[in-house]
Amino acid sequence: MNIALLDYGVGNLHSLAKALVSPGHRVRIASSAAEALRADALVLPGVGNFGAAAQRIAPERVALHDALLDGMPCLGICLGMQLLFEASEEAEGAGIGIFAGAVTRLQTERVPHMGWNQVDPHDDAIFTGTAPLVAYFANSYVCAPTDPAATIAWTEYGDTRFPAAVRRGSTWGVQFHPEKSAAPGLRLLHNFLAAVAP
Repeated sequence: MNIALLDYGVGNLHSLAKALVSPGHRVRIASSAAEALRADALVLPGVGNFGAAAQRIAPERVALHDALLDGMPCLGICLGMQLLFEASEEAEGAGIGIFAGAVTRLQTERVPHMGWNQVDPHDDAIFTGTAPLVAYFANSYVCAPTDPAATIAWTEYGDTRFPAAVRRGSTWGVQFHPEKSAAPGLRLLHNFLAAVAP
């Protein structure tokens, strides 16, 4: 299976690419959404600004939306999860829009949220063998899907409880960084690949 890791033009993607490597899968960094759409599965990484990333995907935004709705497997990580929504308070620009709902600034005393937090998952194949899942977060914005059933995990930071993961069909989003979350995070990445393998 060919996995495309979409490069928004910022950040170091190599640790995530390395974490995704497993037998039977080839990981390539795609410099454009058009290139990424030629892969079997898509990973949206968690580094960057919503506005800049939205601008980068704009030429292929509708094609990305349609491909994901048609079942192309996708995992959005941190910013990548937020790009699966329609828009964000962080900056102007349109997200892919697989999820309806808000992406808003985290309402806590200390922002950004940087560090390790307990993740409370629902029953979903992506979390198999990850318990207890204490994951690494680095975010100033959080997602709130309109459909409560879309949330498949929660976490808390300060007095705020927010979705740690969402799912719609073959599209998952996680607000944390599995590639930085030790063995349980790596297991989650491999669970994603196993869940979407033909």
